[in-house]
This record gives sequence, structure tokens and C-alpha cells, in this order.
Amino acid sequence: MTAGSSPMVSAKDMAKKYGDFVALHPLNVEVHAGEFFGVFGPNGAGKSTFIKLLTGQLRPSKGRIEVLGVDAVADPQKVKANIGIVPESESPPSFLTPTEFLEFVARLRGVDDMKAKVEHWLEWFGLQEKRDTMCKDLSKGQRQKVMLASAFIHKPKLLFLDEPFANLDPIYQRKCREWLLDHVANGGTIFLCSHVLEMAERMCNRMAIINDGRVLAAGTVKGLKRSQDETLEDVFIRLVGRSIEDVERLSDEGLGDDSEE
Repeated sequence: MTAGSSPMVSAKDMAKKYGDFVALHPLNVEVHAGEFFGVFGPNGAGKSTFIKLLTGQLRPSKGRIEVLGVDAVADPQKVKANIGIVPESESPPSFLTPTEFLEFVARLRGVDDMKAKVEHWLEWFGLQEKRDTMCKDLSKGQRQKVMLASAFIHKPKLLFLDEPFANLDPIYQRKCREWLLDHVANGGTIFLCSHVLEMAERMCNRMAIINDGRVLAAGTVKGLKRSQDETLEDVFIRLVGRSIEDVERLSDEGLGDDSEE
């Protein structure tokens, strides 16, 4: 974190409700240039809601969000135009080929030397033989590679990744990890959501652990550990297990989620 620098991502009292259901309780977060920030939690913890709010895919029920100095609530399109996003479980358009989709994204992003860069990423992800195959006929892993290539192609200052390595084999998981770490080393910033704790150990400067739409703890990986012997898995189980016990206790006492509303 650079002292005195404006954050790349800033959210204050950001929350999301659907009727009476609280998907994400009010939280504050700042991510600065050159950070690799990760949000980790079990399935259904609120990770995807978190990232969708920051990228303008969802409107918050309350709170203020700024991304690259842009009000993400007032102008979500400007935010989307200046970042890279790999959403969870989203595929490229079915009836475009990888080449067509990457060319479309490159034009949209104003990428110089478009043909060469499309060719570079097709080769980088081993998709040359599938370059003219419709995306609907690709495997899940191949579609994920196309989505990652579309996010990497313009080398954005800020990347948002939601379970980015889903469906990738170990070779491309490692290759993508190395590219992302190099991107951060060269001044890029990454906001990652995942349930894979190994990624925090290997990649993140700072992280937050969430469950049931609540941030349970945030800080450096080292700072979240109570001792040198405690693993990140131990931290995760300690925090998430405690939050589940608290919810069950509140439910038994007849308070439920309404206790915070």
C-alpha cells in the first residue's frame, strides 16, 4: 500500500439486501495500487455479491463505491470500461469463435495491434486449434481460457477475478498464477474472490474471510494467524466455524438475522 495514494477500490458501508434477505452486511474496504487482495469464504458466503457490487454489475442497497476514482453506483458503465472482469460461471457468447470474441473485446477496449494480441493469447492458452470453433462447442476449460484471455488482453490496471481457475488444469492454473503475480509486480492491481485458500498463501498481499455475508476478519495472511504453527486452513475453520455457531445460537434464541436489522 502506498502512503497517501488514492485507493483503486473504495467501498464505504456497502451492503446488499434482497427483500428481507441480507446478502452482504455493511462493510468497508480499500484496495491500493499494486495490491493482490483476496476475498475468501465457503460457497454461498457472499463473495460473488461482493465482486458484483464493486464492478457495477449490482447496485448496493446502501453505501458508496468508487473504482479508479469513478462512482460505481452512478456510472457503472465507465467502471466496466476501465477494468478487467472474469465473472464466476460466465462463458463467452455461444455462437462466436474464440477469435471473433477476442477481436470484439480488443476493439471494444481500443487495443493496439489487435490481430497480433489476439493471436498471442490464443497461442498462450493453447487455443490455436480451436480458434475457429464456436464457443458452444468448446469444453468448460477452453471456455474459461477464452474468458481469461478477454480479461488479460488489454492489461488493465485493475482486474476483478471470481473463481478464475475453475475448470483449468494444473498446468494453466500455474501459468495464470505466474502471469497475475507478474502483472502485480509491474504495477497492476487484482481483486480476487475464491474459496481456494492455497491461492491466498501463494498470491495475496492482503485478504478478507467472509461468511453469511459478513466479513469475519481482514489483514495480511501472516497477521490473521495466531501463531507460526497455525495454518491458513486453521484460521479459516476457526473463523467460519465460529460464525456458524453464532448464527445457530442466535437462531436458537429466536433472534435470527433480524438481530442486526
